Amino acid sequence: MIPLKDDVPSRRYPIVNTILLISNILVFLWEISLPQRVLENIIFKYGVIPYRFFNIALLPHGILTLFTSMFLHGGWSHVIGNMLYLYIFGDNVEDAMGHFRYLIFYLLSGILAGMTQVFFSSNPYIPAIGASGAIAGVLGAYIRYFPLARVLTITFFIFFIDFIYIPAFLYIGLWFLLQVSSGLFSLLIDISGGIAWWAHIGGFVFGFILAKYFRRRKYWFYYYLG
Repeated sequence: MIPLKDDVPSRRYPIVNTILLISNILVFLWEISLPQRVLENIIFKYGVIPYRFFNIALLPHGILTLFTSMFLHGGWSHVIGNMLYLYIFGDNVEDAMGHFRYLIFYLLSGILAGMTQVFFSSNPYIPAIGASGAIAGVLGAYIRYFPLARVLTITFFIFFIDFIYIPAFLYIGLWFLLQVSSGLFSLLIDISGGIAWWAHIGGFVFGFILAKYFRRRKYWFYYYLG
């Protein structure tokens, strides 16, 4: 199932979400303009590599990568998938929080997601990059604020394609269950590279928790959970 849009209107223009979208796309376009060897060096220098956090000499740079890694992506499908989710769900979360709070929330979710990946990664020498941890935090906030919103999805079944509306709590809930099951599986089998499942899990959990404290008090929710 691929999300296409939701049915929650935004009351204010999502300036921060738009800037984040543009920033990620511009950085990716810069990435693909680089020679392969240079790009690999960039990823290893600015991606989150767990072993840096257990070496006191490398710790300061490791902390920096919790921020820089959020704006790097590993390919077209990586950046398009992340930006699609950010575009669909981020505007409403920004509307509920306000511009500045949303920015802080997004960055904090990404940092906490990166730390979760550090502690649960099966290989301490593989860099983790991408905005998905921060976006998972956005999903955590969205399901807290708008659990009964409807998400229009395109669904593929063998040779059939259908467009169906799914409640946000079900769509995002199924997404989270996939992350948890895959994350637990990654602990049982040594997988080098691939998807940073634990960054998704950490981002979502912290996003869901932090959302309670970042919402605007005067915001009236159509679907507020609590």
